[in-house]
Amino acid sequence: MAKRVGERRGSDLIPSPPKIRSMRMTDVAQVHAIDCAVSAIPWPRHMLHAELGKSDTLDIVCVTPAAVVGFVLASRYADVWHILNVGVRPDHWRQGIGRAMLNDVFVRAHGVSHLGFTLEVRVSNVGAITLYRSLGFIDHGVRPGYYSDNNEDALIMWREGVPEDVVDSDD
Repeated sequence: MAKRVGERRGSDLIPSPPKIRSMRMTDVAQVHAIDCAVSAIPWPRHMLHAELGKSDTLDIVCVTPAAVVGFVLASRYADVWHILNVGVRPDHWRQGIGRAMLNDVFVRAHGVSHLGFTLEVRVSNVGAITLYRSLGFIDHGVRPGYYSDNNEDALIMWREGVPEDVVDSDD
């Protein structure tokens, strides 16, 4: 007989796949811990609390039965969705969680009129830039000295509904 997800047979347990859902106040401590683990400038807890419940926000988490393993915070300003923060627990990197969460944000935002999505990412964060490009984001400029911890530049990226002055880097 085939094992079902989450069913125990002897000593093996087939783990339940992670699920994506809206962030809750009870998730903030785990989201903050992830942000502290992956970000040089983590958000304070009070900012995470303040983000929840705002109109025009999409704040989601990826959860396993045991814990929150990732999060995305996005807010709509005027007609553009701004991806504010993306984090995945290091022990869950390279498992498609960031991609799945961002795709979930795109689906949730689909019913709301908008011009597209934008984000900033450290120019040294090659893994994130590669992920964003694979999801259709394109480079749109640089914010010099954007990150206060080390004065690193931020790459500005856009996805769909891109401003007309964007030039494809392959040209």
